[in-house]
Amino acid sequence: MSTTHHTKTLIVGSGPAGCTAAIYAARANLEPIMVRGLQPGGQLTITTDVENYPGFAETIQGPWLMEQMEAQAQHVGTTLIDDVVMEADLSQRPFRLTGDSGDIYTCDTLVISTGASARWLGLESEQTFMGMGVSACATCDGAFYREKQVAVIGGGNTAVEEALYLTNHASKVTLIHRRDELRAEKILQTRLFNNPKIEVLWDTVLEDILGNSGGGALPLGGSLTPMGVTGLRLKNVKSNEESTLDVDGVFIAIGHTPNTDMFKGQLDMDDGGYIITQPGTPQTSIPGVFAAGDVQDHTYQQAVTAAGTGCMAALDAERFIAELESKANAAE
Repeated sequence: MSTTHHTKTLIVGSGPAGCTAAIYAARANLEPIMVRGLQPGGQLTITTDVENYPGFAETIQGPWLMEQMEAQAQHVGTTLIDDVVMEADLSQRPFRLTGDSGDIYTCDTLVISTGASARWLGLESEQTFMGMGVSACATCDGAFYREKQVAVIGGGNTAVEEALYLTNHASKVTLIHRRDELRAEKILQTRLFNNPKIEVLWDTVLEDILGNSGGGALPLGGSLTPMGVTGLRLKNVKSNEESTLDVDGVFIAIGHTPNTDMFKGQLDMDDGGYIITQPGTPQTSIPGVFAAGDVQDHTYQQAVTAAGTGCMAALDAERFIAELESKANAAE
């Protein structure tokens, strides 16, 4: 039997943006509900070492950081619900959302923090070596490859920007693209081709990621081999010739997909499906509906920037509700 939950502020998504929004909303006595979603904790839960989140002198683990954020949100008064929002009706107030469980969520204000999912190639080895040499974020993980060799897969702006950033750390960066020309902006291409640390492999696709995942028995008298990526198996799409490339890490840079399907046709979005917000605010095209984190940010996509917009969304939600209550009192 389905249950109806009502709250002043409903938060959909439980990554850094959602958790921060929940913390601020709870402290404002908005009694928020946070629907945790399909991947509770967001993309940080598939990130191992984190050393660029402020406040931690030592490297921390992504899953641990998200556990702490959720625990803090719950401690200050947020109700956490394990469900996935499948449908949303933003045409009337209170807003009405339906979960996969069948439960109904109604709210006076809504914070959308459903994030964006990195696009992957679909290789089994991507999952095997996730966090052990496979990444979709150079800014997040590039520092772990100081003076090492890495590869970037892709040919658009994201791939070229990732490759250029990685030259700040890696000794060599190989950009692997399936076509014979890049789709990136010309100014980025110029920077790429002029960088002596970068080599481009044209007409090439990634067939498999090679390395040691820790499986199997230790050879008699042998020693442990460090776990992680050691190389790539490649194929030239024109000649079908296969080759291997020795690398310590590979960055998949074929873009992200914002998790906004349930809001399409109701909120203004750009061509990529990211929710459009008013400049400098988390306010969407519908008053009282706010978007925070990667779901509206295709530029920075960092945990700390997501947390910042989550804070903004909760503060704006508090102001919005205060105005509604003020108008209601004035009408009495």
